[in-house]
Amino acid sequence: MPNDIQRYQANLRDELDGAALYAGLARAESDPVRKDLFLQLSQAETEHAALWRDKLLAAGVEPARFTPSFRTRMLARLARHFGPRFVLPALAVTEFADRDKYAAQPDASALSGDERSHAAVLEAAVQQRGGMVGADIAQAERWHRRGSGNELRAAVLGANDGLVSNLCLVMGVAGAGAPVQTILLTGLAGLIAGAVSMALGEWLSVTNSREFARAQMAQEAREVEETPEAESKELALIFQAKGLPRQDAQRVARELMRDKKTALETLAREELGIDPAEMGGNPWSAAGFSFLLFALGALFPVVPFFFLGGLPGMAWSAALSVAALGAIGLGTSLFSGRGPLYSVVRQIVIGAAAAGVTYATGALIGVSLT
Repeated sequence: MPNDIQRYQANLRDELDGAALYAGLARAESDPVRKDLFLQLSQAETEHAALWRDKLLAAGVEPARFTPSFRTRMLARLARHFGPRFVLPALAVTEFADRDKYAAQPDASALSGDERSHAAVLEAAVQQRGGMVGADIAQAERWHRRGSGNELRAAVLGANDGLVSNLCLVMGVAGAGAPVQTILLTGLAGLIAGAVSMALGEWLSVTNSREFARAQMAQEAREVEETPEAESKELALIFQAKGLPRQDAQRVARELMRDKKTALETLAREELGIDPAEMGGNPWSAAGFSFLLFALGALFPVVPFFFLGGLPGMAWSAALSVAALGAIGLGTSLFSGRGPLYSVVRQIVIGAAAAGVTYATGALIGVSLT
């Protein structure tokens, strides 16, 4: 079918581009271990390309002469001038995005596992640090994935969502000239509704993530049972990407494959990025954490209206909210890399602008209704 021909041609170009790029990285690499790794990846992409070339020939279509794409040429040139490490992060992102490109192609199921493996290998190569192997690398990667930066970021942004959304809601109702009881009721309703919504969304997200992780683990377990040699090769490539010489990587992979449970757990961590002990985390604790963070942020604009109404209530609400926005901006600077003053001012300006827009909108609506 014409659609199949076009798909074969597109897949062939992609694989040839990948082979040419990995070959270019190998030429630019001075480390013999990593050079050999890139050559193996180039050879794997060449073998994939042969499959699509054969399909085109079987369909009576002569493959077009291959010319590397502009992206491939540029990345290879940058690698030659600045070293492969300069382009590896961009390449790893592309491999990760394309890791499931063959999942929906029934005639390419044999290649799908290889593409996931290549993505894991590139991620390992990007994360590799000189002098770190084995347990040190695993420990560093776990800290990098789940450590302070990610958890702090989630906490700060969760509180920010509650604060900004409820500040806008309260100011919009206040701008419409509603009495203090209505403002207070609206603020509390917004706090509860937003916190419940955030908690439910987080629960569903973590639950879906756990279910997906279980499905991936089950598929990986089948591959360990049915194609142990291929899985051993994947492990060897990943260990080689982390700095082990080829023979040592293959030896370690063979030893791991002797115990299928250990092999499955290792493949889950290294290839799929899944910690079998956590499987994506606890959905209930994640939901509770999101509820509390959102509610904490949403409480600041509401508290003054328990005691004050009119302009004094709005002034205190704005003052408390500005102080909370400044604290959130300070927290943001811890993981954004920006200076504290810049982060604080930016957070206050954005929050104040959002509240000002909703206040003005509420005032216009209030005048219209009156």
